[in-house]
Amino acid sequence: MRIITDFGMMVLLPLLMAYSLVGETLHEWAGIFMFLLFILHHILNLSWYKHLLKGRYSGSRILRTVFDLLLIPVMLILSISGIIMSRHIFSDLGWSLSFARIAHLLASYWGFVLLSLHIGLHWRMAVGMAGNFLHRKKPVKSCILLLRIVIVFISFYGVYVFIHRQIGSYMFLKNQFVFFDFGEPLILFLGDYFAVMCLFAVCGYYAVGGTELLAERRKKA
Repeated sequence: MRIITDFGMMVLLPLLMAYSLVGETLHEWAGIFMFLLFILHHILNLSWYKHLLKGRYSGSRILRTVFDLLLIPVMLILSISGIIMSRHIFSDLGWSLSFARIAHLLASYWGFVLLSLHIGLHWRMAVGMAGNFLHRKKPVKSCILLLRIVIVFISFYGVYVFIHRQIGSYMFLKNQFVFFDFGEPLILFLGDYFAVMCLFAVCGYYAVGGTELLAERRKKA
Protein backbone atom coordinates (compact mmCIF):
# COMPACT_ATOMS: atom_id res chain seq x y z
CA MET A 1 0.00 0.00 0.00
CA ARG A 2 2.86 2.37 0.80
CA ILE A 3 4.52 1.65 -2.55
CA ILE A 4 1.25 2.20 -4.47
CA THR A 5 0.52 5.43 -2.55
CA ASP A 6 3.98 6.91 -3.10
CA PHE A 7 4.07 5.86 -6.77
CA GLY A 8 0.64 7.46 -7.31
CA MET A 9 1.90 10.75 -5.89
CA MET A 10 5.00 10.62 -8.10
CA VAL A 11 2.83 10.16 -11.21
CA LEU A 12 0.37 12.92 -10.25
CA LEU A 13 3.06 15.48 -9.38
CA PRO A 14 4.20 16.46 -12.92
CA LEU A 15 0.63 16.03 -14.23
CA LEU A 16 -0.62 18.62 -11.74
CA MET A 17 2.00 21.12 -12.93
CA ALA A 18 0.51 20.87 -16.45
CA TYR A 19 -2.90 22.15 -15.35
CA SER A 20 -3.50 24.42 -18.34
CA LEU A 21 -2.55 21.64 -20.78
CA VAL A 22 -4.72 18.92 -19.21
CA GLY A 23 -7.76 21.12 -18.49
CA GLU A 24 -9.16 22.58 -15.28
CA THR A 25 -11.57 19.74 -14.50
CA LEU A 26 -8.90 17.03 -14.72
CA HIS A 27 -6.53 19.24 -12.74
CA GLU A 28 -9.05 19.62 -9.91
CA TRP A 29 -9.75 15.89 -9.74
CA ALA A 30 -6.03 15.12 -9.83
CA GLY A 31 -5.53 17.63 -7.01
CA ILE A 32 -8.17 15.90 -4.88
CA PHE A 33 -6.57 12.49 -5.47
CA MET A 34 -3.16 13.95 -4.66
CA PHE A 35 -4.38 15.31 -1.33
CA LEU A 36 -6.12 12.03 -0.48
CA LEU A 37 -2.91 10.13 -1.25
CA PHE A 38 -0.99 12.63 0.89
CA ILE A 39 -3.33 11.95 3.83
CA LEU A 40 -3.09 8.19 3.23
CA HIS A 41 0.70 8.48 3.13
CA HIS A 42 0.68 10.04 6.60
CA ILE A 43 -1.79 7.49 7.96
CA LEU A 44 0.45 4.68 6.72
CA ASN A 45 3.42 6.37 8.39
CA LEU A 46 1.87 7.20 11.77
CA SER A 47 4.82 5.50 13.44
CA TRP A 48 6.95 8.42 12.21
CA TYR A 49 4.91 10.80 14.39
CA LYS A 50 5.11 8.43 17.36
CA HIS A 51 8.91 8.38 17.18
CA LEU A 52 9.32 12.07 16.32
CA LEU A 53 10.52 13.02 19.81
CA LYS A 54 12.33 9.75 20.47
CA GLY A 55 15.85 8.63 19.73
CA ARG A 56 18.96 10.48 18.64
CA TYR A 57 18.80 13.06 15.87
CA SER A 58 21.64 12.58 13.41
CA GLY A 59 22.33 15.08 10.63
CA SER A 60 20.45 13.02 8.06
CA ARG A 61 17.46 12.58 10.39
CA ILE A 62 17.32 16.33 11.05
CA LEU A 63 17.43 16.98 7.31
CA ARG A 64 14.60 14.55 6.59
CA THR A 65 12.47 15.78 9.49
CA VAL A 66 12.78 19.47 8.57
CA PHE A 67 11.73 18.92 4.95
CA ASP A 68 8.98 16.46 5.93
CA LEU A 69 7.48 18.99 8.35
CA LEU A 70 7.74 21.81 5.78
CA LEU A 71 5.65 19.76 3.36
CA ILE A 72 2.64 19.61 5.69
CA PRO A 73 1.70 23.35 5.68
CA VAL A 74 2.58 23.63 1.99
CA MET A 75 0.20 20.81 1.06
CA LEU A 76 -2.54 22.24 3.28
CA ILE A 77 -2.19 25.69 1.69
CA LEU A 78 -2.18 24.08 -1.75
CA SER A 79 -5.39 22.16 -1.04
CA ILE A 80 -7.29 25.02 0.63
CA SER A 81 -6.34 27.56 -2.04
CA GLY A 82 -7.25 25.02 -4.73
CA ILE A 83 -10.71 24.55 -3.24
CA ILE A 84 -11.21 28.33 -3.13
CA MET A 85 -10.16 28.67 -6.78
CA SER A 86 -12.20 25.68 -7.97
CA ARG A 87 -14.54 26.36 -10.88
CA HIS A 88 -15.97 22.89 -11.33
CA ILE A 89 -15.94 20.56 -8.32
CA PHE A 90 -16.25 23.20 -5.56
CA SER A 91 -17.78 26.00 -7.62
CA ASP A 92 -19.82 28.98 -6.33
CA LEU A 93 -18.15 29.21 -2.91
CA GLY A 94 -18.09 32.99 -3.17
CA TRP A 95 -14.62 33.45 -1.66
CA SER A 96 -11.92 35.89 -2.74
CA LEU A 97 -9.70 34.54 -5.50
CA SER A 98 -6.84 37.08 -5.59
CA PHE A 99 -5.01 35.93 -2.45
CA ALA A 100 -5.84 32.28 -3.14
CA ARG A 101 -4.28 32.46 -6.61
CA ILE A 102 -0.96 33.79 -5.25
CA ALA A 103 -0.98 31.25 -2.41
CA HIS A 104 -1.73 28.43 -4.85
CA LEU A 105 1.06 29.51 -7.19
CA LEU A 106 3.60 29.61 -4.36
CA ALA A 107 2.46 26.34 -2.80
CA SER A 108 2.40 24.59 -6.20
CA TYR A 109 6.02 25.27 -7.07
CA TRP A 110 7.41 24.97 -3.56
CA GLY A 111 5.37 21.80 -3.11
CA PHE A 112 6.77 20.42 -6.37
CA VAL A 113 10.35 21.06 -5.24
CA LEU A 114 9.82 19.83 -1.66
CA LEU A 115 8.06 16.64 -2.78
CA SER A 116 10.88 15.97 -5.25
CA LEU A 117 13.44 16.49 -2.46
CA HIS A 118 11.33 14.22 -0.24
CA ILE A 119 11.68 11.41 -2.81
CA GLY A 120 15.47 11.70 -2.73
CA LEU A 121 15.70 12.05 1.04
CA HIS A 122 13.79 8.78 1.50
CA TRP A 123 15.03 6.99 -1.61
CA ARG A 124 17.09 4.36 0.20
CA MET A 125 14.17 3.38 2.41
CA ALA A 126 11.82 3.23 -0.58
CA VAL A 127 14.21 0.99 -2.55
CA GLY A 128 14.67 -1.30 0.46
CA MET A 129 10.91 -1.53 0.97
CA ALA A 130 10.33 -2.29 -2.73
CA GLY A 131 13.07 -4.94 -2.65
CA ASN A 132 11.47 -6.65 0.33
CA PHE A 133 8.08 -6.50 -1.35
CA LEU A 134 9.38 -8.07 -4.57
CA HIS A 135 11.62 -10.56 -2.72
CA ARG A 136 14.50 -9.74 -5.00
CA LYS A 137 18.22 -9.83 -4.39
CA LYS A 138 20.47 -6.80 -4.68
CA PRO A 139 20.81 -5.57 -8.29
CA VAL A 140 24.04 -6.07 -10.22
CA LYS A 141 26.62 -3.31 -9.66
CA SER A 142 26.90 -2.60 -13.39
CA CYS A 143 23.13 -1.98 -13.55
CA ILE A 144 23.36 0.41 -10.60
CA LEU A 145 26.22 2.30 -12.29
CA LEU A 146 24.31 2.57 -15.58
CA LEU A 147 21.20 3.80 -13.78
CA ARG A 148 23.21 6.43 -11.90
CA ILE A 149 24.75 7.70 -15.13
CA VAL A 150 21.31 8.00 -16.75
CA ILE A 151 19.89 9.81 -13.72
CA VAL A 152 22.84 12.23 -13.65
CA PHE A 153 22.28 13.13 -17.32
CA ILE A 154 18.55 13.59 -16.69
CA SER A 155 19.36 15.80 -13.69
CA PHE A 156 21.69 18.01 -15.76
CA TYR A 157 18.86 18.41 -18.25
CA GLY A 158 16.64 19.24 -15.26
CA VAL A 159 18.92 22.21 -14.48
CA TYR A 160 18.33 23.52 -18.00
CA VAL A 161 14.55 23.01 -17.67
CA PHE A 162 14.49 24.73 -14.27
CA ILE A 163 16.12 27.82 -15.81
CA HIS A 164 14.37 27.70 -19.19
CA ARG A 165 10.88 27.31 -17.72
CA GLN A 166 11.58 29.99 -15.08
CA ILE A 167 10.52 27.77 -12.19
CA GLY A 168 12.60 29.82 -9.75
CA SER A 169 10.75 33.01 -10.74
CA TYR A 170 7.42 31.39 -9.80
CA MET A 171 8.81 30.12 -6.49
CA PHE A 172 9.83 33.64 -5.45
CA LEU A 173 6.93 35.46 -7.16
CA LYS A 174 9.17 37.31 -9.58
CA ASN A 175 6.61 36.20 -12.14
CA GLN A 176 3.01 35.80 -10.91
CA PHE A 177 1.57 34.43 -14.15
CA VAL A 178 2.64 31.02 -15.44
CA PHE A 179 3.33 30.83 -19.16
CA PHE A 180 2.09 27.78 -21.10
CA ASP A 181 2.77 26.98 -24.74
CA PHE A 182 -0.55 25.41 -25.75
CA GLY A 183 1.01 24.06 -28.93
CA GLU A 184 3.52 22.01 -26.93
CA PRO A 185 2.85 18.26 -26.71
CA LEU A 186 1.87 17.23 -23.19
CA ILE A 187 4.45 14.42 -23.16
CA LEU A 188 7.29 16.95 -23.63
CA PHE A 189 6.02 19.10 -20.77
CA LEU A 190 5.74 16.08 -18.47
CA GLY A 191 9.20 14.90 -19.53
CA ASP A 192 10.70 18.28 -18.65
CA TYR A 193 9.11 18.37 -15.22
CA PHE A 194 10.13 14.76 -14.62
CA ALA A 195 13.72 15.86 -15.26
CA VAL A 196 13.36 18.62 -12.65
CA MET A 197 11.91 16.06 -10.23
CA CYS A 198 15.00 13.90 -10.81
CA LEU A 199 17.24 16.91 -10.23
CA PHE A 200 15.84 17.68 -6.78
CA ALA A 201 15.50 13.99 -5.88
CA VAL A 202 19.20 13.57 -6.62
CA CYS A 203 19.96 16.67 -4.51
CA GLY A 204 18.00 15.15 -1.62
CA TYR A 205 19.64 11.75 -2.03
CA TYR A 206 23.19 13.12 -1.99
CA ALA A 207 22.38 15.59 0.80
CA VAL A 208 21.53 12.62 3.03
CA GLY A 209 24.62 10.77 1.84
CA GLY A 210 26.76 13.83 2.52
CA THR A 211 25.52 14.28 6.08
CA GLU A 212 26.04 10.57 6.82
CA LEU A 213 29.59 10.72 5.40
CA LEU A 214 30.42 13.76 7.55
CA ALA A 215 29.06 11.96 10.61
CA GLU A 216 31.27 8.93 9.91
CA ARG A 217 34.36 11.12 9.49
CA ARG A 218 33.67 12.87 12.79
CA LYS A 219 33.41 9.52 14.54
CA LYS A 220 36.74 8.39 13.09
CA ALA A 221 38.36 11.73 14.04
